[in-house]
Amino acid sequence: MASGRDDFIIAIRSAFLKKSNKQQFSLLALIIFSIFLIFLSNLNFVGIKYIKIGINEATYRLSTLVSFPEKKLNQSAKFINDYFNVYKENQYLKNEIDKLNSKKLNNIYLENENKRLKELVGENISIPDGIVSRVLIDKDGKFLKSIIMNKGSKDGIKIGMVVLEKNYLVGQVIEVNYTTSRAILISDLNSNIPVVIEPGSFQSILSGTGKDYGLIKYSKNKIDLSENAIVYTSGLGGNFRAGLPIGRVNNQIENFAVQFFSDLSQLSYVKIQSLGVKEE
Repeated sequence: MASGRDDFIIAIRSAFLKKSNKQQFSLLALIIFSIFLIFLSNLNFVGIKYIKIGINEATYRLSTLVSFPEKKLNQSAKFINDYFNVYKENQYLKNEIDKLNSKKLNNIYLENENKRLKELVGENISIPDGIVSRVLIDKDGKFLKSIIMNKGSKDGIKIGMVVLEKNYLVGQVIEVNYTTSRAILISDLNSNIPVVIEPGSFQSILSGTGKDYGLIKYSKNKIDLSENAIVYTSGLGGNFRAGLPIGRVNNQIENFAVQFFSDLSQLSYVKIQSLGVKEE
């Protein structure tokens, strides 16, 4: 035991001898303070106990204070990360919903297209079969009402053929190219069609007005048209087959006005027939 203490004293003395005066003083003060603390730790004074508690409490509060910003920073980082994850998931779901809605709308469009084609091809078996054509361009001008169709001479289209929407007369082919053709509409100012009005079998001429209705003109006899009387092609002149429905008398527009059955501004598919005249 004595040997260990002697070795300690020798080590301390050796440390002192190697240091400068200032360093020796600092080392001595540290040794004395350490011995003092060891001495106090072995005592059970109430004051010392409270000092220990105060030091521990101060240490705990200091560590809490230091760790608080880090904890809040981690929570904020987690919140931001979760927010962006939710945002990405919402964007993904929104894109999927948009895709489904787009497919749904496309299916609705295709169903309507099929319905229109079925009505166009399969309606009214008394009318000879024609060539179904899509309307490419609607030439809607002040003095020209016509449409461009995606069928031409390569498909057998010829000038003078009639154009129907469902089984209603809408126009006549006036120009033919290899892959396309043009038809003048019955609303055009140059359109004059021999018609018969039922009931009453009144013969007259239906003229285009450049609007969405026509006017009864050039009747041989003075006629008194009833509201909702139906106007058909009469077949006179040989350009149209007799009996093609065109429209209904509507005097609320103006006297002798005929409201067309087809909406000429919304044509998408039409049927082209050879003159519309039945071959005997």
